[in-house]
Amino acid sequence: MQAVLNFPDLSPELFSISLFGMEFALRWYALAYIAGILIAWRLAVVALRRPALWPADGPPMKPNQLEDLVTWIILGVILGGRLGFVLFYQPGYYLSHPLEIVKVWQGGMAFHGGLLGVILASYLFARRHRIPALSLGDLVAYTVPPGLLLGRLANFVNAELWGRPSELPWAVIFPGFAAQDCPGVVAGMCARHPSQLYEAALEGVLLGALLLWLVYRRGAFQKPGLIVGTFLAGYGASRFIVEFFRQPDAQFVSPGNPLGLAWHVGGYGLTMGQILSLPMIALGLWLVLRAGRAK
Repeated sequence: MQAVLNFPDLSPELFSISLFGMEFALRWYALAYIAGILIAWRLAVVALRRPALWPADGPPMKPNQLEDLVTWIILGVILGGRLGFVLFYQPGYYLSHPLEIVKVWQGGMAFHGGLLGVILASYLFARRHRIPALSLGDLVAYTVPPGLLLGRLANFVNAELWGRPSELPWAVIFPGFAAQDCPGVVAGMCARHPSQLYEAALEGVLLGALLLWLVYRRGAFQKPGLIVGTFLAGYGASRFIVEFFRQPDAQFVSPGNPLGLAWHVGGYGLTMGQILSLPMIALGLWLVLRAGRAK
């Protein structure tokens, strides 16, 4: 297999220091989380300070309430993402090793679980502060794509979550034994889809541009549920498409199931990512239609 692009010489660590005999490192992935949260906070502040974007009764909350909301959302992302990974992808292993669940520093987060965590945290926050839940959901959803963009770029830097083997001109030779484990291909020559970059483009750039256009050009905040519905349907569709190019998790791959389908009949089926995306698409479309009918 001939590849055009070699993986660039990138380190997953921005820098590291030694203190008291211990090594502390700032990784690009952690920096992506931090930057994504800061950008989301700023986007929310800008939107809340523009009453004309919202229905007649104004923004759903005050800018000074954002700090509390961000704390709730961070907890929702971490707890939901970790529990989602445990339940959706490796339930058997973690049921046998329950103490491993809390070791989030070893990796293992699921976006769909994090999304559920954010939805629950936002709903509880809205109930507690008597904020319209759909308007709060719109505010949160429109701030998410920059974080998705940075997170997927960090996945690429970490050389993780790569795609299926490919001979396309932009296929990348990722380092590591797992990435080079391609049947019939000499080690060091197996090129794969840079599926992290596909997701960055669809979920971060394209979806983010669409949401900004809807908010600032089409007055979408004045129809509660339209932005959160567009986000859910847009992310779900993007992830569903990218799953055709993304290498499935190892636990789903077997000699009789090389495509790693979590559900299949006669060789045709869906990956776990596609299964989890279908409810997002359905709920998102329902919210969009509901917002369009509302007066």
